[in-house]
Amino acid sequence: MKPAFRVSDRSVGLGAPPFIIAEMSGNHNGSLDRALAIVDAAAASGVSALKIQTYTADTMTIAVDRPGFKITDPMSLWNGRTLHDLYHEAHTPWEWHKAIFDRCRQKGVIGFSTPFDATAVDFLENLRVPLYKIASFENIDIPLIQRVAATKKPMIISTGMATTDEIGEAVAAARKAGCRDLVLLKCTSAYPAQPSSANLSTIADLRQRFGCLVGVSDHTMGTAVSIAAVALGAVAIEKHFTIRRQDGGVDSAFSMEPDEMSALVRDAGAASVSVGVPTYGASKAEKGSLIFRRSLYVVRDMKKGERLTKESLRSIRPGYGLAPKFYSGLIGRAVKRDVARGTPMSW
Repeated sequence: MKPAFRVSDRSVGLGAPPFIIAEMSGNHNGSLDRALAIVDAAAASGVSALKIQTYTADTMTIAVDRPGFKITDPMSLWNGRTLHDLYHEAHTPWEWHKAIFDRCRQKGVIGFSTPFDATAVDFLENLRVPLYKIASFENIDIPLIQRVAATKKPMIISTGMATTDEIGEAVAAARKAGCRDLVLLKCTSAYPAQPSSANLSTIADLRQRFGCLVGVSDHTMGTAVSIAAVALGAVAIEKHFTIRRQDGGVDSAFSMEPDEMSALVRDAGAASVSVGVPTYGASKAEKGSLIFRRSLYVVRDMKKGERLTKESLRSIRPGYGLAPKFYSGLIGRAVKRDVARGTPMSW
């Protein structure tokens, strides 16, 4: 497993700050101006990258109103809609892509996309995107994974719903086709997802099982799951992003607003540096506190030759005397000189 790699001017991996991805998805609500405003807000929030999706309704599905092509889950945000209608509303027009990526570069964030078929990959290659994402629903599309991997650019693959065998097939296909820099995202493909379904302990297992860097695609509300993921070794966090949830949109209900994203960037960074390495003893930050440990002190005036008792020797603060572990061995021993009350005990 490569500990880190670079995308443009950003490092992704172990030892680097968390790579925070703002997912625009369909939150542009059909407006290029709003899409560009989302880029601006994401950049101001401090994210590393902004991601869009590259498809059309016709590259995703077909326009029929038959069983299977209509969402019939009463718990779904999109219940009652056909897949073709939903994707038509949510897609980012391809003629917007260059303007969005140009704005990303102007604002100092990495712009990239999730392609959903080979034509999208070809289109994105012409725009020179620096990396690619494979969505959870496409992690079993081996030909698509091979096509993306053949670009030899870094890849991120979401693992939502995938079995270990399916993940293994995706990883093997990507590597065989030329991908050298690969991040797997632990993902629960529910919208929104509940923290209880996050199962973040899978992060370490993915890293060990597949020898890949691992992050999280987090569809829960708030920042808690993402921060916990960083503490467990996640190197990347993807969260859906919008300007205001009340503006509506296909994904707005589980998307972060700018203030929330700023908090995530800040707290994920703090969580990352707090993990550190296994260490014992006084750290550099603790050196000055050693004097406040307990130690042995003479607590009443004593004459030379007088023997130490529990009334004259105590374990107290500060820490300039002998360690308390020597207490029982000192009781009954005679002092070699006159000793004033408040003298730290020494041999």
